[in-house]
Amino acid sequence: MASLFHEGLTRREFFKAVGRLSLPIGLSLLLGCSNDDRRKTTTVKRSDAIGHNFKPSYLSLHRSGELKDRADKLWKIMEKCRLCPRECGVNRLKGMKGFCRAPGDQLVISAAHPHFGEERPLVGKGGSGTIFLTHCNLRCVFCQNWEISQLGRGSEATIDELSSMMLYLQKIGCHNINLVTPTHYSPHILKAIDIAAEKGLRLPIVYNTSGWERLEIIKVLDGIVDIYLPDFKYWDGEMAAKYSSGAKNYPEVTKRAILEMNRQVGVAKPAQDGIIYRGLMIRHLVMPNNIAGSEKIMEWIAEELPKDTYVNIMAQYNPCYKAFDYPELSRRITREEYIKVVNRARESGLTNLDIQGYWWIRR
Repeated sequence: MASLFHEGLTRREFFKAVGRLSLPIGLSLLLGCSNDDRRKTTTVKRSDAIGHNFKPSYLSLHRSGELKDRADKLWKIMEKCRLCPRECGVNRLKGMKGFCRAPGDQLVISAAHPHFGEERPLVGKGGSGTIFLTHCNLRCVFCQNWEISQLGRGSEATIDELSSMMLYLQKIGCHNINLVTPTHYSPHILKAIDIAAEKGLRLPIVYNTSGWERLEIIKVLDGIVDIYLPDFKYWDGEMAAKYSSGAKNYPEVTKRAILEMNRQVGVAKPAQDGIIYRGLMIRHLVMPNNIAGSEKIMEWIAEELPKDTYVNIMAQYNPCYKAFDYPELSRRITREEYIKVVNRARESGLTNLDIQGYWWIRR
């Protein structure tokens, strides 16, 4: 985290700056970014990082008390957990763990730091203030972050500590608060935003999700989330069931969620400074042997959403975790497979494509 080193903070001063953090989380904050991230980080003035005219959606809800009420509503759902489409029904508030394996009143966080590997309109000069939450409700067999999503490697944190992380990421010049895999921690996140807003948080909130979200929960987030960043992983439910732990309803559930996200925040368009502060940004990972049904997904987006919807067509599939147990998943994609998806997206009329992924493919 280069800004810390520029300021010459000692480790003790760092912990004091971010609030009462446990040592492992403090270390992950301090060391969580790569050397490349440290070299790229540029100290950015808070006014420049936030944007001169931007006001986050959650501020008015915080001031009216509605944000706290919605956080309490989601918190109560954990008594018989239905936060995600699996609807396990376990009482997380009494320590029970459902399919995702996430705890109840505590969070487990892997790292929090400026991230420079996200989409360019989220990164800017100061980086995306990314908080990596552990556990996942999909548990894909090819997950590249399986140590975090499935083993739950991270450190326990309180809601107050999460709010302190948000504030510190703002302080060092990040352009947003990017919450990775937030679904099962949505009550904790809303409570943390409410606390942080009282203390001056003004950054846009990025909801960085697998896309597999209950419509009822997404509706609770209306007016709180500024940027939705969902995946659209599969067109075929059979593929989702096979590779994502029985999630056969993934396509239909994700379609409904994405349509609601678009209704709430609209098309993501960069401001004059090149940064996106509000809108829908869809990610799609092209997979070998057309397992994802990529062309069909491009066609659906073009038919159901505005043609200038931001779509990141990703080429960086790499066999990880249990992928080698499935021969059809055990290789990277070819240039031809990727180009075919890009061409279909263009033919369908999509005009706002992020195709940087092309350079991930070996020539």
